[in-house]
Amino acid sequence: MPSTIKTTTLPSGEAVPVLGQGTWKMGEDFSRHADEVNALKLGLDLGMTLIDTAEMYASGGAEEVVADAIAGRRDEVFLVSKVLPFNASRTGVPAACERSLRHLRTDRIDLYLLHWPGSVPLTETVEAFEALKKAGKIRHWGVSNFDTHEMEELVSLPGGGSVQTNQVLYNLTQRGVEFDLAPWSRQRGIPLMAYSPVDQGVLARNARLEAIAARHNATAAQVALAWVMAQDGVIAIPKASKQEHVRQNVAALDIELTPEDFAEIDRVFPPPTRKRGLEMI
Repeated sequence: MPSTIKTTTLPSGEAVPVLGQGTWKMGEDFSRHADEVNALKLGLDLGMTLIDTAEMYASGGAEEVVADAIAGRRDEVFLVSKVLPFNASRTGVPAACERSLRHLRTDRIDLYLLHWPGSVPLTETVEAFEALKKAGKIRHWGVSNFDTHEMEELVSLPGGGSVQTNQVLYNLTQRGVEFDLAPWSRQRGIPLMAYSPVDQGVLARNARLEAIAARHNATAAQVALAWVMAQDGVIAIPKASKQEHVRQNVAALDIELTPEDFAEIDRVFPPPTRKRGLEMI
């Protein structure tokens, strides 16, 4: 296993790992709580110190799983959580943040995201995020599920240029962001955070990827994950509830895809040739 994980840099200048841990669907069944906690702990041990969660996930249950996983080692972790759009008002954001802080049993969130665009004016949300920064409740803020035109609107607002990341659906079967959003983001030094990088396990069963994986003594899922991490300025946040899966994710960092691999992948999963609406799940 690698002793250190490759990093990318946020606009603030802070380096974060390109491989983190997602928690979507964690906290929904207490019989799985211990396994989920132990999986996250192992990920931390192996260098996956970025953990992504949200107030929406199991209505705070995933944040409580994270709290147990990071207990006693908070300073090792780059903690990401999200506020729902209907809570993203001037008064709703601080209230939601306080709830998340209680669930997470911490005094600050490292990166706080607006989960997707909603009806609350972005100016209000940005003002609330900036106030939380001044209060020390969050260190950075960003967004999730924003398309290019929404990012352009955001950065044009007072304080909007402080956005640190945009978390989007990105994997081999959903490459639409490559047409304009990814280049726009790279040009401005704003990393994309790729959720569902293995397409919720669908890519793990792809025969063409398995053929490529065989050349690397790896699995199809590992190749799919390695491909995402090979993209410039992209952070992958796969979810793993079992320790074996965590180890497999970390081992994907050792896969060095060749030019022939990339060409074959592009034949099987063609990059976009036109603008598509931003895909979400």
